[in-house]
Amino acid sequence: MSKATGSAFHLQILEADRPFYNGECESLVFPSFDGYEGIQANHSNMFCAVLTGELSFKDENGQWRKAAVSDGMIKVEDNEVLILVDSAEWPEEIDILRAQREIAEAKEAILQKKSIQDFKTAQARMARAMNRLKIKDVI
Repeated sequence: MSKATGSAFHLQILEADRPFYNGECESLVFPSFDGYEGIQANHSNMFCAVLTGELSFKDENGQWRKAAVSDGMIKVEDNEVLILVDSAEWPEEIDILRAQREIAEAKEAILQKKSIQDFKTAQARMARAMNRLKIKDVI
């Protein structure tokens, strides 16, 4: 990774199966247990959880970009930020029909009340699908 200087820092976002973003960044906002957290250049070192939600950042061109992310971790160290998430999607990658189908399937699984594990898995699937629709500006 390169070392960013000035008002920027290096941001790398990795999904479980592919690199998602790698570049300079001026500002980052991500969902955490304490609400939405912000990162700017020269932020103190930290390590914490990322929750399913909207991640947004201002790229090196001054443009705000947003993505739907699922649970993961973030590490901030020496003006470099590494985010590891199960999945990340740009709004244009989101399939609305697929997300709606996943919500319906998750609702059905919740109603079946098979086990606590099945219930929690269905809740997580529903949260990810609803987040996709939110990022796509459908809900």
